Amino acid sequence: MTAKSPAAPRFSVLLVEDTPSLARLYAEYLRKLDCEVTIEPIGARALEFIRERPPEVALLDLQLPDMNGLEVLEKLQSERAPTGVVVITAHGSVNTAVEAMRLGAYDFLVKPFSADRLLVTVRNTVERLRLERIVETYREDLGRDRFHGFIGGSPAMQAVYHTIESAAASKATVFITGESGTGKEVCAEAIHRASPRRQAPFIALNCGAIPKDLMESEIFGHVKGAFTGAISDRTGAAAKANGGTLFLDEIAEMELALQTKLLRFVQTGTFQKVGETRQESVDIRIICATNRDPLAEVRDGRFREDLYYRLHVVPIQMPPLRDRGDDILAVARAFLVAYAREEGKHFRRFAVEAEARLAAYAWPGNVRQLQNVIRNAVVLNDGEEVTPEMLPPPISGTGNGAMATDTGVSAPLPAAAMPGATMAAADAGPIVPLWQVEKQAIEKAIDACDGNIPRAAALLQISASTIYRKKQVWDGTSGGT
Repeated sequence: MTAKSPAAPRFSVLLVEDTPSLARLYAEYLRKLDCEVTIEPIGARALEFIRERPPEVALLDLQLPDMNGLEVLEKLQSERAPTGVVVITAHGSVNTAVEAMRLGAYDFLVKPFSADRLLVTVRNTVERLRLERIVETYREDLGRDRFHGFIGGSPAMQAVYHTIESAAASKATVFITGESGTGKEVCAEAIHRASPRRQAPFIALNCGAIPKDLMESEIFGHVKGAFTGAISDRTGAAAKANGGTLFLDEIAEMELALQTKLLRFVQTGTFQKVGETRQESVDIRIICATNRDPLAEVRDGRFREDLYYRLHVVPIQMPPLRDRGDDILAVARAFLVAYAREEGKHFRRFAVEAEARLAAYAWPGNVRQLQNVIRNAVVLNDGEEVTPEMLPPPISGTGNGAMATDTGVSAPLPAAAMPGATMAAADAGPIVPLWQVEKQAIEKAIDACDGNIPRAAALLQISASTIYRKKQVWDGTSGGT
């Protein structure tokens, strides 16, 4: 039995009550809330109803003909039903209330109750349920540290994840920009996997790695005899990607003549194989990427403006690794686990000083460079913990004396911090003892790092234990030696 208000209901209520007179009374009370009320007197049928058409609220009597209401509540909790349950009983007790709340009930009503008490309880349940859903949505959006091949939960990456999800369902062209090694192809694959085209092919072409005279054939294909060396027909990437996604990486490398043909293809969805007169039609989604500034390429005449605006529908800017904060260590740890397993090594973690050096480095090669660094450390060493000495230069501190500044740009170490520095510049004043020069350089680095000694050690390219040991000596020294 269903009672509806004349207007479209704002939410739905399932009333599980086996006494017809009470069921009608409660339904009449609920008419003031502009909700759809369904009455079900049997516990098993109520469970089936919730599974098929989960209401926002279920008002659940504990004394039912076929089962106890607490059994219904327990099943709903185990099935994680998206319904707020309010328990109703004529046999109110503290123990029953506690048990009901433990099983997930939102509230507890003892018969008899007034219309106002029922309405307030239902309103509060609906409001709480909707707030929980909002919080869960934000938690999913802002708390993800992995997403379709990506690792990292930084705000910069959360923005990328959100754009990918928003754009995935569309056929709109996506233009990905970012430095080399930031994961532009991973981004393109993520869009494909999150889209309705996920079961169809994802075809990737690197426009910078294919000779210019073969690029058209790679995209559109060719027929036998179309040019020297075309000994048979060839299917191009456009046809292979039919129904799916075509990813054109480093598209700014494409020559202008081919850009004209690509523009027509993007506009019409049709193309001709090299040496063919017949038009072919495909249904594909195009994603492109470049590590250059596309607008600068347009201004300099190397990229067609009309093609740029045709492709630049949904832009995604991939952040450099240095701007991703704690993602650096999250990605490094994931690589360490994967490569240790792959190489049969025993590594499980990084030493604190090694993590400090990884976090402090500028990573001009981005994730690709970090990947190579971790693989190098795993292949050439073994143990449970990666120490700073196991990392390749310059991260290990044995390279050319570069350090990562606060801006993420490599800069030379000050002379006082360089190994073997014994004095200030010759004309800068009197010669002072080496320990004082060293102490001044270390204290300056610690102050610049807000007291973070492992980070200061990484910037100075020395061990944090060295700083701790020297500080013990200095703190116990009243003068020089």
